[in-house]
Amino acid sequence: MNSAPKEIVIIGSKIKETVMGGESGWKPAGNNYPKLSAGPVGQQISGIYRDRLRQFTSKGQYEGQNLRSMLDEGRCSDPSNVKLSVYSVPDLARPTFDEATSHEFRPTKVGESFGPSWSTHWFRIVLKVPSELRKKKHLEFHWDANNEGMVWTEDGIPLQGLTGGGERVEWILPKEWKDGEEHTFYIEMACNGMFGNANGDNIQPPNPNNTYTLSHADIVAVNQDARALLIDHWIIGDAAREFPQNSWESHEALQVGNAIIDAFVKGNQDSILEGRKIAQKYLGKQVDSSKVYDSKNSHLVYAIGHCHIDTCWLWPWAETKRKVARSWANQCDLLDRYPEHRFTCSQAQQYKWLEQLYPAVYDRVKEKVKKGTFQPIGGSWVEHDTNLPSGESLVRQFLCGQRFFESHFGERCTTFWLPDTFGYSSQLPQLCRLAGMSRFFTQKLSWNNINNFPHTTFNWVALDGSQVLCHMAPAETYTAEAHFGDVTRSVSQHKSMDQDPTSLLVFGKGDGGGGPTWEHLEKLRRCRGLSDTVGLLPRVKMGLSVDDFFANLEVKAKNGTDFVTWYGELYFELHRGTYTTQSNNKFNNRKSEILMHDIEYLATLASLKDLARKDNSSYKYPKADIDELWEKILLCQFHDCLPGSSIEMCYDDSGELYAEVFARGHRLLKDALSALGLSEFDETAEADTVVLNMLPWSRSEILKDPGSLASTSSPQYFLAHGDNGLLTTEVLADEAPKSRASIREIKTGYFELSNDDFKIEVDNGHIVSLRDRKVDREIIPAGSKANQLVIFDDKPLYWQAWDVEVFHLESRQELPNGKTQIAEDGPHRVSVVTETKISDKSWVKTRLSLSASVEGQPSYVEMESEVEWREDMKFLKVEFPVDIRNTEASYETQYGIVRRPTHYNTSWDMAKFEVCCHKWADLSENGYGVSILNDCKYGFATCGNLMRLSLLRAPKAPDGHADMGRHRMRYAILPHAGPLDSRTVRTAFNFNHPLTLYSAPRASSTTTTTSAPTSLLSAIRLTGSPALILDTIKRGEDDEDVSRGDLHVRKGRSVILRIYESLGGRATGAIETDLPVHRAWKCNVLEDDEDSLSIHQGKVDIELRPFEVATFRLQL
Repeated sequence: MNSAPKEIVIIGSKIKETVMGGESGWKPAGNNYPKLSAGPVGQQISGIYRDRLRQFTSKGQYEGQNLRSMLDEGRCSDPSNVKLSVYSVPDLARPTFDEATSHEFRPTKVGESFGPSWSTHWFRIVLKVPSELRKKKHLEFHWDANNEGMVWTEDGIPLQGLTGGGERVEWILPKEWKDGEEHTFYIEMACNGMFGNANGDNIQPPNPNNTYTLSHADIVAVNQDARALLIDHWIIGDAAREFPQNSWESHEALQVGNAIIDAFVKGNQDSILEGRKIAQKYLGKQVDSSKVYDSKNSHLVYAIGHCHIDTCWLWPWAETKRKVARSWANQCDLLDRYPEHRFTCSQAQQYKWLEQLYPAVYDRVKEKVKKGTFQPIGGSWVEHDTNLPSGESLVRQFLCGQRFFESHFGERCTTFWLPDTFGYSSQLPQLCRLAGMSRFFTQKLSWNNINNFPHTTFNWVALDGSQVLCHMAPAETYTAEAHFGDVTRSVSQHKSMDQDPTSLLVFGKGDGGGGPTWEHLEKLRRCRGLSDTVGLLPRVKMGLSVDDFFANLEVKAKNGTDFVTWYGELYFELHRGTYTTQSNNKFNNRKSEILMHDIEYLATLASLKDLARKDNSSYKYPKADIDELWEKILLCQFHDCLPGSSIEMCYDDSGELYAEVFARGHRLLKDALSALGLSEFDETAEADTVVLNMLPWSRSEILKDPGSLASTSSPQYFLAHGDNGLLTTEVLADEAPKSRASIREIKTGYFELSNDDFKIEVDNGHIVSLRDRKVDREIIPAGSKANQLVIFDDKPLYWQAWDVEVFHLESRQELPNGKTQIAEDGPHRVSVVTETKISDKSWVKTRLSLSASVEGQPSYVEMESEVEWREDMKFLKVEFPVDIRNTEASYETQYGIVRRPTHYNTSWDMAKFEVCCHKWADLSENGYGVSILNDCKYGFATCGNLMRLSLLRAPKAPDGHADMGRHRMRYAILPHAGPLDSRTVRTAFNFNHPLTLYSAPRASSTTTTTSAPTSLLSAIRLTGSPALILDTIKRGEDDEDVSRGDLHVRKGRSVILRIYESLGGRATGAIETDLPVHRAWKCNVLEDDEDSLSIHQGKVDIELRPFEVATFRLQL
């Protein structure tokens, strides 16, 4: 019989039971809860308990009592089990394994010191696992001398790098070595730390006399459960500290972390296991394997392992080669142990070094690349500076880099990778797209010291309108330690959440190499487990690639997400001193780029002589030599080399490379000239002296006569004029010249120089008046002085070689000039020389010159300076105040013009108090302007109407002798009626490409030139808009007579032309050629044919959009 339904109501401490339709009495409530208090219980003091968490895993006074006391199950360093001997390499050499192990080794022991800095010591270790450790599950060999090293097998296979100083000191012993037998291996010790050899502050010049003490050489049985608990507690402790203090997630982490401590009993392994069980309540049960990433929960953070290795910086190139092998061997090992791990690394140069010097490691890398776990990225030869190299150099970074990756790994890169470069020039997006890359990654702008860059994920737009999808890691580092905080910052600092919340977390030891460690990978597993178990922490995902991340963004864009845009340069508001530091290095860069232009131009024409002239020429285009020279130049453009921020050893290295470039380059130039019927100038030879113009427009210039153009007299000057190729020369007589330059001394030290275009007044080397005679306009403001040398105190906040701070401008001092005297008195060129004393150690000698006017060519005032520079933390500049007003000045950049403010209206404007320019800077107003030209400088500033060219710095770190010594430089002031136009662009090219004298076989007794090679030297011409610049002429990379066989060979011969629009407007023109061209293509910079072009009677019509860079391939 069923009972009637009941209703139960709780009132106070009693239960009232009511039967439907009736009522019963009260019954007492259950007595499960204690009636009496057992004693007082206080509220947990959160701060104290949070601090307690660190005590459980920290080193120091409790290390023998906390979890660290159980990380090892046993340790042996007995000399009978670990026998050590060493070969110390003399003369700072870095021998190969075979060379080193062929020498006699002497006994050594823990506690011995080794040095000096940069030396190498090879250790032979004969190891025998003691009986008490043979049954232990996991054995490692721990080696620490506080410096870098490499583990090698007995037969010479490099296995793994060692960092030292407590980091990456372990090498996992093979299980087979538990057999009780002796086993031999080697360790190559490099006497430098991860960041070189400075003592204390890393960026100070290295100490050449450092020594390193071997502190550990131990066989260690690792307690893997204790090690795992250490990572568990690390992440739980971070959650307690870094989650919002009022959140449940933080409170729960605090309770779990303290519960683990409470469960721990020193020496009790069960307490370790119990602690791990407690940790699972917060982290989940999958954190010991890659399965933790298998959940289908959506993620926001893509974690990618990375190892940024500065190709040189606080160590020389020779050490970088070893860093690459050490670091990448480590990653191959981790890729085997952690299935979710994906590792990305850039710089084709480093892959090439690895292939050449460490083929066994390279083979491991290549295997991982094939599997997709080791992921080449970047598409460039090195992670190069982008401010200082020429446009063609940027193209070659991509051309050489992409060709290497494609030929060695079967694929080109789609993401340009520059996490550490000091600013990004405005044409990079266009060049990336032309090199097959639509994506760009960096983070360096997070270092800005004035304004915060406003975007994380955005479209970056070049001068021509080309765009790449750019992402800047919101964790604001490319060397993240995979901490809990790195994961949270990947979302909390994300500035583009409105468009997309995902981000890249790039983790791993870097700058000095190393890459991710096992700890990084274990921490990320726990972060993911925490996210899936507790929540609040952004979910991190591993096992994907950088390309997967960008592909996801591109899908969103395709589906309607509008990413914000940034137009023009990504100006870096720091490291502005790198436009000037290491002046001679920058000089060599500019000159080597010009040399390569000339070599390729002449070699191309010489290699086609047989086709063009039906000549049985034996000349072959020197592709291998040209490639090798370009690779050396590109290497020197690494972002710590060319900018000037490396140690002195690096500039010894780059100086040697540049010397080789110039020596080999001039030999190649000589060979090509010989094939074209020319030779280097020799005034004693029975030959004609000719002038060769290797720029693609007509030139008329006055040159000094070497004395061989006339048989009856020796005139001082002659005029060379004509189109590209060989120029017509005309002897200029002193009597009744068509155009003349004159000079007179008005009073002591005060001179008037004039030609048909200008009248200049010079007071002790300063230009106090510069009048344009054609338009009757004064250029120099009343009371001002141009060509004024000024010096500044230069003590930045920290980064000496890198930075110049805005406050340095407040220390400006004018340098008073000394004696000025006439050096040349016309009629074709006049000049004065001024000596300026900087200090007791330093001086400047400046020659100010004015040539006679030449019809059709702009006139300019040239300054040529020789400087002896021995200063400390000073900055030398030269000023040109001009009577021009504009709120913007124009600066040449690669393949275009950047316009920047001349005022300080906003902090963004003021941040550009020092900027980068190439061959010229210009300040123009409606109807008139002034350009400043240079032949080797890159730093500039325009403040109001004051134009200032940066000349020399004197930082003392990391190179204690940076810029000390002799320097030569040329610069000029070019006034121009009308707007900035092709006159400035072309004159700056001319200024940097001086006309060159050569000798040619004497054609007859009645002429001063030879016609034999003339037509071939002008066989390629560009007509049409003067804004079009034919910047490069070269052979096709894969032509069958040129190809080195690394990629698919293309039948026949072709010529590559690189043309760009230089002024910012649409431009039309025509390529005209006398060569037997039968097809023409517009292609990308990798020389893939894209658009077929019509050719009619040797003419190809072209049209370029503003600032477009176009590459054309003419198939012969």
